[in-house]
Amino acid sequence: MAATAVRYLRSVGAATSAEPFEALPRPDLRAVGDDERLPVDPGEFRRVLGHFASGVTVITAPDHEGDGPAGFACQSFASLSLDPPLVAFMVARTSTTWPRIARAGAFCVNVLGADQGELCRAFAVSGADKFAGVGHAPAPVTGSPRLDSVPAWIDCTIQAVHTGGDHLIVVGKVEALGADQDAGADPLLFHRGRFGRFSA
Repeated sequence: MAATAVRYLRSVGAATSAEPFEALPRPDLRAVGDDERLPVDPGEFRRVLGHFASGVTVITAPDHEGDGPAGFACQSFASLSLDPPLVAFMVARTSTTWPRIARAGAFCVNVLGADQGELCRAFAVSGADKFAGVGHAPAPVTGSPRLDSVPAWIDCTIQAVHTGGDHLIVVGKVEALGADQDAGADPLLFHRGRFGRFSA
């Protein structure tokens, strides 16, 4: 019976033994297909969404592989759940800092105050030593850098990562948090490409 099957496969040109083959290229990971995209100009998208004012944070992670701590400026941050306590931030899939945070498995959200615009700019630069001259101490649970003089901080472990188009949605489980009353209550705000501060 087996011999008959082999003869048939050979007659139709099918392979009868394991042969090496090239794997298909991995498809690009995306949220929607090209034919599903809305006709929205990226510049117009940024301009309109820029009207939404947000706070500003610096997301940091501990040294995991001897390269020093990692960090980047992030305005796409939000509280997510009270029970269990979860927060989320969004990061571009092209970020060179994100893989280091992912490998560490933990991060600290440093909420910036109104006078920390320069600190934010320092962490927005790609490739530089972002921690040069920046005072910090390890967060109590994960050891992620807790920057000096920030009004508030949230120490987290990574719980889940979801795809959101050209960004990733990172969900963190809150392990510890705190606020420094002496650092001042005014937040650093970002609106239409500029930093500002809250006024009642």
